[in-house]
Amino acid sequence: MTDAVVDTEEDAPAKKSKLPLIIGVVLGLAGAGGGFFAAQSGLLPFGQDDAHSEESHAAEEAPEGVDTGESAEEIANLAFIDMEPLVISLRKASGLNHLRFRAQLEVSQEHQAEVEKVLPRVVDVLNSYLRALEIEDLTDPMALPKLRSQMLRRINIATGQGRVRDLLIMDFVLN
Repeated sequence: MTDAVVDTEEDAPAKKSKLPLIIGVVLGLAGAGGGFFAAQSGLLPFGQDDAHSEESHAAEEAPEGVDTGESAEEIANLAFIDMEPLVISLRKASGLNHLRFRAQLEVSQEHQAEVEKVLPRVVDVLNSYLRALEIEDLTDPMALPKLRSQMLRRINIATGQGRVRDLLIMDFVLN
């Protein structure tokens, strides 16, 4: 009978300790917390440097017309070229008949003569672009900034990159 008691004790598995599991969880949490702290505080080389380089890259490629910290001398060397007003016929289904558009080009004085020579090309590019627009593009409340950036991009293609700094919209009237 003593043999029977010994056999049942040997068949039962020994209770495993939960200490390794607890140590693993604690070390995992400590590692995760340390990694989070290192990433947030900039101790890792791929954390802050990427964000800083993206900010400096965005500052270098600021859109035309955005304040980039220009000096008073640079601002004094600006010239404004008046463009002839454009009257664009619109589709009559919406009740709108015409778009009256007038603008000025902001250029540096050294590029003023060059831009004035190609001004008919600029007018043609803007005329073609504005005629291709849908009524919904013009009536959207946020349409003007989007249209302005699109027109400035087309003007820079027509005049040569970097000659026209900004497009100043003087009139944009739908009637």
